[in-house]
Amino acid sequence: MFNSSAIQKLSVMAAKPQRFRHSFNRTVAETTPLGAAAKKHRSLTTSAADSDPNPMKHAFSKYATYLNDLNDKRERVVKASRDITMNSKKVIFQVHRLSKHNKDEVLEKAEKDLAAVMDQYISRLVKELQGTDFWKLRRAYSPGVQEYVEAATLCNFCKTGALLNLDEINASLQTLSDPSVEPLQINALDYLLGLADLTGELMRLAIGRISDGELEYAQKICTFVREIYRELLLIAPKMEDSSDMKSKMDTMLQSVMKIENACFSVRVRGSEYIPFLGSEDTSFSWLGASNAE
Repeated sequence: MFNSSAIQKLSVMAAKPQRFRHSFNRTVAETTPLGAAAKKHRSLTTSAADSDPNPMKHAFSKYATYLNDLNDKRERVVKASRDITMNSKKVIFQVHRLSKHNKDEVLEKAEKDLAAVMDQYISRLVKELQGTDFWKLRRAYSPGVQEYVEAATLCNFCKTGALLNLDEINASLQTLSDPSVEPLQINALDYLLGLADLTGELMRLAIGRISDGELEYAQKICTFVREIYRELLLIAPKMEDSSDMKSKMDTMLQSVMKIENACFSVRVRGSEYIPFLGSEDTSFSWLGASNAE
């Protein structure tokens, strides 16, 4: 059994760490300033720098304000570009519903949707960028502009059979801008990139017209796409920052080849497919052989 002296020694030894911990906490509390126990999140402020007579701090406070405003504008521009992209795709999908029986109706609906994109979304982008160095934010709004160029040129081709040029698109943007400030202008690179994407949509449209029996319209699309590819083939090597264009040129060549092969197959072997192309003439030959009674 333990005697009383041993028990007292054990109790004294167990109490010593408690006294040391209390004294350490009291020492830390005395040496730590009031309110500095929790580490605060550092944030960029300019009010103190504005009141500071140091010219370097005052200059950097202006830089911070400029960068903060630019980042906020970039976020708004990216959001507007996404809205333009999404609604322009809806216009393209509407055009692909085109057939020889509902051409006027489909194009009228597509033009209304395209005008809504201009009034609701392009106008918001113009207000954000007019009167500023909008070229600094080109990467933020370029995808939306390219998609809008693709939708506008597709509608114009289906309606008139001609190409909507860059000057006509920029002229339509001037009506949305304040005449007292510099208007937003689509640059040639974004226009050409959108034009390269147009060939893919025209390829899908041509295949659809062939299946509907409109062979002449498909051949017209083939000639139009071939001309676009030939002209861009001369321009692309001379373009600065043309990495996107180089990748799109390969896709454009594939689109041209698909349209040419489809038109060639129907022209050469069209007698095999006339009933499937909507023709009402039943006097056709199969595999080039004449019908026998």
